[in-house]
Amino acid sequence: MAYDIARIRSLFPSLESGWAHFDGPGGTQTPRAVGDAVASVLTGPLSNRGAIGESEERAEAAVHGFRLAMADLLHADPRGIVHGRSATQLVYDFSRHLSRDWAAGDEVVVTRLDHDANVRPWVQAAEHAGATVRWADFDPETGELSTDAVTALLSERTRVVAVTAASNLIGTMPDVPAIASAAHGVGALVFVDGVHYAAHELPDVTELGSDFLVCSPYKFLGPHCGVLAARPDLLETILPDKLLPATNVVPERFEFGTLPYELLAGATAAVDVLAGLDPDAAGAAESRRGRLVASYAALHEHEEGLRARLEEGLAALPGVTVWSRAARRTPTLLVTFEGHAASDVTRSLAEGKVLAPSSSFYAIEASWRLGLGDGGGLRMGLAPYTGAADVERLLDGLAAALA
Repeated sequence: MAYDIARIRSLFPSLESGWAHFDGPGGTQTPRAVGDAVASVLTGPLSNRGAIGESEERAEAAVHGFRLAMADLLHADPRGIVHGRSATQLVYDFSRHLSRDWAAGDEVVVTRLDHDANVRPWVQAAEHAGATVRWADFDPETGELSTDAVTALLSERTRVVAVTAASNLIGTMPDVPAIASAAHGVGALVFVDGVHYAAHELPDVTELGSDFLVCSPYKFLGPHCGVLAARPDLLETILPDKLLPATNVVPERFEFGTLPYELLAGATAAVDVLAGLDPDAAGAAESRRGRLVASYAALHEHEEGLRARLEEGLAALPGVTVWSRAARRTPTLLVTFEGHAASDVTRSLAEGKVLAPSSSFYAIEASWRLGLGDGGGLRMGLAPYTGAADVERLLDGLAAALA
C-alpha cells in the first residue's frame, strides 16, 4: 500500500498555516475538493429540488449523490440515509420518535462510555415516558466496556440499547456486534454512535448490527452536518410529526425543511477524498465502496504507526498518565499530567502551533467515571493528514511544557 502523506497533506489548504492539528476528534481540516464542491453547488444555478431546468436538477443531483456516497461509506441502503443538522440533532429527533410508544416499565440502556449526545436524549426521553434508564459501566482501569456490562442489563422490557462504536474521549471500541446480537435477542433496537468510529474504521451497519447509526461528516473531512443510516423498512414504521404538505416518503419524512444542497455535495466530495487516500490500492476496485475499503486499510496502517510512536514518546515523559488503554481503540489518546493542568499544557503547545485541546469533549459521564471531573484531560487525535513530523513536534512540545 502507498500512503503518500505529502500528497495527502497537499489536499488541505489550511495546513499551509503551519499548525499541527491533533484536534481531529472534534472536527477535521477540510480538503480543497470539499470546499470546491460546496462553492460549485452554492454559486451555480440552484433552486429547490425538481426536474424542471438545470437549477432544480442540480439540487436533486446533490441529494441523490449524498445518499449514494453515505450509503457507500456506511455500507447501507441509500434509501435509509437521513440528513440532519448534526448527529446530536438526529439522536434527539429519533429518541423522541421512538419513545412515543414507551410506557412505565419499559427500559432503555445507555453507557457511561458514550458522548453525551447518545446518552442525554435517551435519558430525557425515558423521563418523559416514565421509562427506566439502565446504565452500563466501563472499567476505568482498562477503559474497556465489556459486552457483559451491557447484556447483563437486558430484559424483555428493553426497548433501545444506545452504545458508541468508539469513544471520542479515550478511543475504546466496544464489541458492538456482540452487544447488538444480544439486544436483538430480547427484541430491542440498537442505536450506535459512529461519529468517532467512522473517522478511523470503515463502518458496515450490517456487520455492526446497528438498527440506527449516526455519524458526522465534519469528523471525516466533510462539512458540518449529521447523517443517520437505518433500514428503509424500519424507517417506514416510524411516523414523525411533520408539516402537512411535507412528503411522507422515507427518508425525506425525517428531513425538515429545505435541505442544504451545498453541504450535501461537500459531504459527497469528502467520501470521494477518503476513497482516494491510497490511489494505488484503490485503483483496482470496481466500486467506491471497494476504494474505501482499500484506502481505510492504508489509513489504518498509517495511523497505527503514528500512534505507536506517540505512545512510545509519552512513556518517556515524566508524570504523564495515559487513559486510553483498551485493547481495541482508535488512535486517540487522552492524557493528564502530574503537577500540570491539562489546559496549561494545551496553551504551551499552542505557542509552537500545535493544537491539542483539553476538555471532557462532551463525554462527561466517561470523564467523571475516570475521576477527571468536568475538565477531562488533553486529547490527541490523529487524522488522515497527520504526519510523522507532526507527532515529533507534539512530543517535543510536551517535553518542553513539562520541563
